[in-house]
Amino acid sequence: MGELSVLFNSLTFMVFFVLVLALHNAPLSWTTKKTNLLIASYLFYAAWNPPFVILLWISTVIDWNVAKKIFTEPSKNRRKMWLAISVIVNLGLLGYFKYGGFLLENFVVLAATLGINYQPPEWHIILPVGISFYTFQTMAYSLDVYLRRAEPSKSFLDFSLFVTFFPQLVAGPIVRPTHLLPQFAKPRVATARQLLWGLGLMTIGLFQKIVVADGLLAPTADAVFGAEKMLHPLDAWLGTLAFSGQIFSDFAGYSTTAIGIALTLGFGLPDNFRFPYAAIGFSDFWRRWHISLSSWLRDYLYIPLGGSRKGNLRTYANLMTTMLLGGLWHGASWTFVVWGGLHGLYLAAERWLTARLGDREIWNRFAIRVLLAIVTYFLVNITWVFFRAADFSMAWRMIVTMLTFVTDGEKVLPTIHILQTVITIGIMLVIHWYMRERKLDEVIGRLPTWLIGLVWGAMITVIIITQGGSDAFIYFQF
Repeated sequence: MGELSVLFNSLTFMVFFVLVLALHNAPLSWTTKKTNLLIASYLFYAAWNPPFVILLWISTVIDWNVAKKIFTEPSKNRRKMWLAISVIVNLGLLGYFKYGGFLLENFVVLAATLGINYQPPEWHIILPVGISFYTFQTMAYSLDVYLRRAEPSKSFLDFSLFVTFFPQLVAGPIVRPTHLLPQFAKPRVATARQLLWGLGLMTIGLFQKIVVADGLLAPTADAVFGAEKMLHPLDAWLGTLAFSGQIFSDFAGYSTTAIGIALTLGFGLPDNFRFPYAAIGFSDFWRRWHISLSSWLRDYLYIPLGGSRKGNLRTYANLMTTMLLGGLWHGASWTFVVWGGLHGLYLAAERWLTARLGDREIWNRFAIRVLLAIVTYFLVNITWVFFRAADFSMAWRMIVTMLTFVTDGEKVLPTIHILQTVITIGIMLVIHWYMRERKLDEVIGRLPTWLIGLVWGAMITVIIITQGGSDAFIYFQF
């Protein structure tokens, strides 16, 4: 059936969504409705590659049984043993499918440096879509029970639906069991307001993906990062800025659509993005970017490692470890590790400077806050080069031309792409800054109904016009 079948931005999905919504609002029992949602979620995932549904079943059955054992086991050592089973199975599956080829490739390089000519068979394992997301989600369930933050679910149906809930199954948000499982306990159908808001959020999300990410920014990013020669600094910067806007619009678009779909069914999913390009500092950035992942890493990795409780040196080491692993979570490549490492360095440097400069009145001045936001945005864009570049040679060419402004590089961008990028990114930054301390529902609630209808209709029209050139979501590969 192919990968396109699981895309929110496809006609197939829209038909699927309408059928699911109709069944969910039919006069059926709550157990039947949850069963329908579970079947729909399996079909949604199977549309990409049916055999990989087995991986969902493995994670579901293992964590369901492990959590019950952890909860009832009085022996601390045995509780640790059961938790280890959950972690080993989940990370084992993730490691095999996502990092097997990467580990094999690095083993061959290491062997070659030792004078051993090892030629393994080619690695042809397909990466299951969304495995990084649902692995972390199911692990959180076992970890929460082990840490006494939650009790095991009493319903296997509810837990199975928690693992597979289709709106956020393949690209998040990564939902905590304490957030979603209680919502399955009692019958839920969207109110008229929830339905309207859900459809509105779906429109905004699809507009971000189809129009902004794919239509306006992807051509510039693809042209620049597809170049094989040294580029003119203007092109390098525009390509990087385009990608920074593309990946935000693509991923935030998915999250917004997922939240909207869930809301039309009567369920609430957590925010995953809060206008991150208006961040003032890197701690602020990670409170706004991919919030479900950053909070997961904080609660299940950084704090268990000791957080900031064991002295400055240990704190910096914990920060670096967390961000390096966060980078590796995104992809099996050293470029992602560098991306995570740079963010770790930024966070460590920010912490060091804050401790020495203190909380002074000058930091609250508008001009200073804008300057800090510009510095944050500049340095975040440097990290995006490593995230997008195919290898270190490409990344190095980009970084050199961006920081040295050597102007004898090649120009690859036509005028139309330059104008699209400058206008789109400019508007995006203005919106992020305006919305920095505001909430979307409050801003929209103050607008007249006729204006909301006009903008909504215009967005739908542009989505339909642009739909033909839309691609898969970037975060499907993670």
